[in-house]
Amino acid sequence: MTGRRRPSPRPSPHTSTTARASMVACTAVIASLLSGCGSLPGASGASGEKEPVTVMTWAPEGTDTTNMPGMPAMAQTYARWVNADGGIAGHPLKVLTCNDGNDSAGATRCAQRAVDRGAVAVVGSYSQFGRSFISPLEVKGIPFIGGYGASDEEFESPLSYPVNGGQASLLAGNGRQLASNCARVALVRPDTIQGDQMPSLLNSGLQQGHRAPVTDIRAPEDGTDFATEVRRALDDVGADPAVYGTARNGGEAPGSCVTASLGDHTDAFFDSFRRLQEERPQVHVASVLGSVGQSLVNRTGGRSGPLEGAYLTGWYPVASDPRWNPMRKVINDHAFGDNRIDPADQGVQTTWIAYTVLRSLVEQLDAKGIEEITSPALQKLLDRGDHAIDTGGLTPKLRWKSDDMLAVQDFPRIVNGMVTYQTVADGQVLAASDGFVNVTRTLERRRTDL
Repeated sequence: MTGRRRPSPRPSPHTSTTARASMVACTAVIASLLSGCGSLPGASGASGEKEPVTVMTWAPEGTDTTNMPGMPAMAQTYARWVNADGGIAGHPLKVLTCNDGNDSAGATRCAQRAVDRGAVAVVGSYSQFGRSFISPLEVKGIPFIGGYGASDEEFESPLSYPVNGGQASLLAGNGRQLASNCARVALVRPDTIQGDQMPSLLNSGLQQGHRAPVTDIRAPEDGTDFATEVRRALDDVGADPAVYGTARNGGEAPGSCVTASLGDHTDAFFDSFRRLQEERPQVHVASVLGSVGQSLVNRTGGRSGPLEGAYLTGWYPVASDPRWNPMRKVINDHAFGDNRIDPADQGVQTTWIAYTVLRSLVEQLDAKGIEEITSPALQKLLDRGDHAIDTGGLTPKLRWKSDDMLAVQDFPRIVNGMVTYQTVADGQVLAASDGFVNVTRTLERRRTDL
């Protein structure tokens, strides 16, 4: 390459009149395509190409507390998948991501970035700081679709469209699950505003099974050693070695149960629990999916670990259920080995469901002949709820009309009160019962003074 400019082709004096006319005609066509009236086929903004749909997914990454890196990673994978197949109803999907850093300033920053970058929705995201992120979205009318359910505002704001029942349904369901076998229950939970709601929610399920209220044990949100909390929990549920002997020698304390919900630090709790349990009688353990999953079961010893036999409550079918096969195929084909994405993680699963909702909405608007996908158009469609959205059996069909909202104190935006019961058997997280369990009535009867 010499860097010399290549001359433009010109008709030779020897070119025939017919050939010269043909060349002039071709030049005119190219000029037309490159003019303001159009562009070359396949280029951005080409005639017939629809505008991109820009959305944002945020979650905390690299913090000392709960992290959800799989959620933005799943969102990007979803975008690669649909764009490889022509987009959603012809619209390319553009996913913006943001790390909220698990603090209020970060949550506000992410929401403002969504506004500034023209996102028409925030989809499948996690943040504990709803008060910080919801206001910027409400000001601009940007829907929050399928958040993880980690903040109260997700179940209060008219711009929020949750796909699950959040922490409320998990804990109420866990209480009902424990009530069948547990006469005494201790709850170890984070000493945070979100954690302060947990005892009454768990108690609503225990009460339905005519059990006594839970013993509430607060723990540091970023703790690394929970020996003090483990000892107190075992004491409070009556796991007395003088009465029942020790687990090392086969001793068991019937009716005694300990449940923990500490996010990413639940593994540290059960590590402390494993070390101290041997000198106490065996008790039943429990948790909610999101705090415990297959990866944690594996890390803590599988079938010989402290989670063997645990009672677990989740929002969705067990990770091995064939209804997750479409998601798994997308991950296998388009995640390119991204190890942030665990198909068994409830954050990843929630993101998949949230984007399933978004896809349905865009397709509905396209069917109505609406080509410009805007925040007001999405909100109007969500509020009207002309069509319930099918998530492939991963949730009940979803719709957010006023008639679909459940009458749940403090959580008026919940439309899905279903949970699943799971357990750990032979080191594997398995379904403990068939189908979904409806905890709507349990939540509706909840009393905050329990």
